[in-house]
Amino acid sequence: MSQEVLRTENVSKSFGRVTALRDASIRLMKGEVLGLLGDNGAGKSTLMKILTGFHKPTTGKIYFEGQEVELKSVSHARSLGIEPVYQDLALINEINVYRNMFLQKELMRGGFLQILDDRTMRERAKEQLKEMGVNIPSVDVEISKLSGGQRQAIAVARSVYANAKVLLLDEPTAAMGVRESAMILDVIKRLKEKAEVSVIIVAHNYAHVFDVCDRLNLLQNGRITFDKATKETSIEELLNLVLHEMREAREQIRR
Repeated sequence: MSQEVLRTENVSKSFGRVTALRDASIRLMKGEVLGLLGDNGAGKSTLMKILTGFHKPTTGKIYFEGQEVELKSVSHARSLGIEPVYQDLALINEINVYRNMFLQKELMRGGFLQILDDRTMRERAKEQLKEMGVNIPSVDVEISKLSGGQRQAIAVARSVYANAKVLLLDEPTAAMGVRESAMILDVIKRLKEKAEVSVIIVAHNYAHVFDVCDRLNLLQNGRITFDKATKETSIEELLNLVLHEMREAREQIRR
């Protein structure tokens, strides 16, 4: 993991008088899984929206594959290979799995009067899901019939199939049980083994990020206050930092 794929330098974002990010600097190496932790309001969502091109930073620089870039839009970020997977997943419940996998990128066949190439899309969806270890009853089943973990896994697989270089996962195991969370973590581990896709996981669950992440960043009040390899830290160390932040916040309220 020596090749840097994504980096921000002193990125800040203000909305009027409110500053959501302050000099946030992160780095992501090729094939690395980075955990981005922080309380609600710490700036995680703002940073992710900047990396997807949804927000422009007020100050700071973004580098992608060694080149400084100005992410002009979500489409621009996706064209570079930066793919977000949000909690709403952007899947359509009423259509089946394989058509969701090719949503807005449908394969066509025929000459002048083109029609959907369902056979090819079905087979490619099967291959991609099998390769990533995603177990579902059939690629012909409607999304609405699947569990939350299965839907999340399909959203991740769709992004990978779209040739993502960086995956931004927003709380991928939120509101899931142990079994479904394990399924998503296994999918991320498979991506990590291939080292073809770099991943940033926004999460609250420290146990999950310790299971799959190579490195951890902690955002507090809009700043990156912690950057360590997972093997060099512990859940206890992170909890102590968060507890310290809570105590300081209480003291400020009392004043």
